[in-house]
Amino acid sequence: MKKRNLDRDKLNFADGKIGVLFRALFFPTLIGMIFNSALTMIDGIFVGKGVGADGIAAVNIVAPLFMICTGIGLMFGIGASVVASIRLSENNIKAARIIMTQALAVGVLFVGMICAGCLLFSRQFVYALGCSPLLEGKAISYLIWLLPGMIFLFIQCVGMMLIRLDGSPKYAMTIQIVAAIVNIGLDWYMIFPMGWGVMGAALATSIACVIAGMMALVYFLRFSSRLKFYRLKLSATSLLLTLRNARYMIKIGFATFLTEVAMGVMMITGNYMFISLLGEEGVAAFAIACYLFPVVFSISNAVAQSAQPIISYNYGAHRPERVNSTLHLSLFTAIACGLSITACLCLGATEIARLFLHPQENAYGLAVKGLPLFSLCAMFFAVNIVFIGYYQSIEKAKASTAYTLLRGVLFLVPCFLLLPRTIGIPGLWLAIPAAELCACTVICVRYIQSNSTQKKKTVSNRLFLFIS
Repeated sequence: MKKRNLDRDKLNFADGKIGVLFRALFFPTLIGMIFNSALTMIDGIFVGKGVGADGIAAVNIVAPLFMICTGIGLMFGIGASVVASIRLSENNIKAARIIMTQALAVGVLFVGMICAGCLLFSRQFVYALGCSPLLEGKAISYLIWLLPGMIFLFIQCVGMMLIRLDGSPKYAMTIQIVAAIVNIGLDWYMIFPMGWGVMGAALATSIACVIAGMMALVYFLRFSSRLKFYRLKLSATSLLLTLRNARYMIKIGFATFLTEVAMGVMMITGNYMFISLLGEEGVAAFAIACYLFPVVFSISNAVAQSAQPIISYNYGAHRPERVNSTLHLSLFTAIACGLSITACLCLGATEIARLFLHPQENAYGLAVKGLPLFSLCAMFFAVNIVFIGYYQSIEKAKASTAYTLLRGVLFLVPCFLLLPRTIGIPGLWLAIPAAELCACTVICVRYIQSNSTQKKKTVSNRLFLFIS
């Protein structure tokens, strides 16, 4: 039986025009990412309407687990994709297949251990994330039914990166669209006709993740010609090699994991600050921003992930001019996307809040006032994510990790703690934009300085060669 082409071999990373390659990757990736981010946002909309402010606050308490599992998946996905793309540029298909298999095997084991720990210590886990006694029952219920889908969420995240590398961005987009549609239908059915509340929302998300993960596995088993599973040996040498390669993939992709963890830190810190100043209603209002943040992240990450295979391949092929062209194009796209997001959130704050909450609820008014302030983070966040993705793609893991820690923890936590004390309640909403702005300033200044130094070295070397 003839296999589907799936647009394979249309993407020539070595010689294709940068703009054409980037657009071919960007638009399917963007559509898929937006649908994927709907997995969490739709939960919030249905829970807010079907359960109320307490339900949406409880879901927001557990949401960092989703971020952590997604972060692990993207970490292994980025790491495997970067290494595999370099191996493919060297025409070493066997090594690329081994990398892919190792990434999935080690990651599944890792996520499985986390899920087991959350199941055994569910009460301690939700309280560690900032839960209150009022929200405990709903938070634990959501957690227990979310856990079954987390391994498949990991498989989906890794699969997306490798499927795009294999030249099939439209298949990756299809997976994410199917998962989102399934989640929408099941969310409505389980929350409203069935009346299962937050448990139904979690179960709907788990089922959607299972379907998406299975579709990714089917691609590698049936449709891929280059990236297929490779049988790993169980000898001591093979296990040591797997651990070594996994460690290197983690090193490259660690900044992406930290980006997701940083969103978890943002949510946990925000939950503590909002509940201390505004109570459970404040957490419910902040939860709307937290549901919107994955959309902001998805659009920004679509830019970074579209640039990643082009940059990695040409970095491995020693084509710096194509690497720089891709970076500049992705930065321009990131700025345009960020400004568009800010405009949409500012102009549509009332309608967005109405999607999640009833206007008579106090949390609704807090969200309407806060969302325009929160939206100011979008452009700076998009630029930061593109630069972090760039450094990952050229194997500068230390730089990408340092910048992720800077924006996600070292600036974010102090901004959350200090701004409300300085300017009051608006400081709660401006903490994230302030942290992203500070990080963006540092990253851009360092890049300009590094670029200037590199140009001076190049000129000096050419002058030395000419004199010699």
